[in-house]
Amino acid sequence: MNRGRGSGYHGVPRWVYAIAAAGAVFVLLPLAAMAARVNWPQFIPLVTSESSLTALGLSLRTSAASTALCIVFGVPLALVLARSSFPGQRLLRAFVLLPLVLPPVVGGIALLYTFGRQGLLGRSLGAAGIQIAFSTTAVVLAQTFVALPFLVVSLEGALRTAGGRYEAVAATLGARPTTVLRRVTVPLVLPGLASGAVLSFARSLGEFGATLTFAGSLQGVTRTLPLEIYLQRETDADAAVALSLVLVAVAVTVVGLTYRRPGRPGQRSSPAGGAAGGRLDGAR
Repeated sequence: MNRGRGSGYHGVPRWVYAIAAAGAVFVLLPLAAMAARVNWPQFIPLVTSESSLTALGLSLRTSAASTALCIVFGVPLALVLARSSFPGQRLLRAFVLLPLVLPPVVGGIALLYTFGRQGLLGRSLGAAGIQIAFSTTAVVLAQTFVALPFLVVSLEGALRTAGGRYEAVAATLGARPTTVLRRVTVPLVLPGLASGAVLSFARSLGEFGATLTFAGSLQGVTRTLPLEIYLQRETDADAAVALSLVLVAVAVTVVGLTYRRPGRPGQRSSPAGGAAGGRLDGAR
């Protein structure tokens, strides 16, 4: 066996490194080709035009809002899927994760026939004076629909890896379920929650198909940066490439903030404040 320097064992065969290098090149080469195609002397004017800044600002705002919705809906879903057992659980998980494999345009059509003017809920909402389709709200809903599974997958995996022994100890000390959730479960899987939230934000930032189908492309209202890039591709290739590079840079920065430390997202941590081993405020 090969032993690397230090106390750790590094048993990865050399041929694995060769294939990994090929995979890295496969991902990085197109990005390098795009960077080489950028009209650098005109880069700043291209990415600071009014339409570009408006689209970027809208993308950041709607992605932040959709990430918040993913947390609100995704945390309970992950908890139910990881900590309970009931008939139809596998089916529920399959439907929750369905947007991972569906083409985004299909999700946009589903949302349109739900919240559109003639949709399942759209008629009632329209009668109440609420218009969702082809609005900024529609952008947020479309992004949430495609990004929610990323948070659920990350958090459910973190919950299953952490196990339930700390929660069991807290319960035996007299902690109520809500106290256990707040003082033990959430701190224990916080890295997984943060990782899932960042992945959801990054997926929302790059969403295109569901947004175009459900929200349309109205400048300043629903035209996010991916839609602006698509439209610029037809009229100004230099602007489309420059904006694509901006989107890549923002996405890499966002994801890099979470993975800045090796093993950080999946790292297991002890409950905050020693909840399982010490006194739980409000436990009784």
